[in-house]
Amino acid sequence: MVRGKVEMKRIENASARQVTFSKRRNGLLKKAFELSVLCDAEVALIIFSQKGRLYEFSSSE
Repeated sequence: MVRGKVEMKRIENASARQVTFSKRRNGLLKKAFELSVLCDAEVALIIFSQKGRLYEFSSSE
């Protein structure tokens, strides 16, 4: 089963936008961790939410 492409446009509904942000943020953080482990790479990821909250990942101390 193949998923259809998602049209890239702003989600107008604020609560739906927040849910999508949370899900995609968690996916990005997981992918950054996986990349650092699988490729022995130093990875840094910085995400700012619409309200200015900071989310970050760093593979090194």
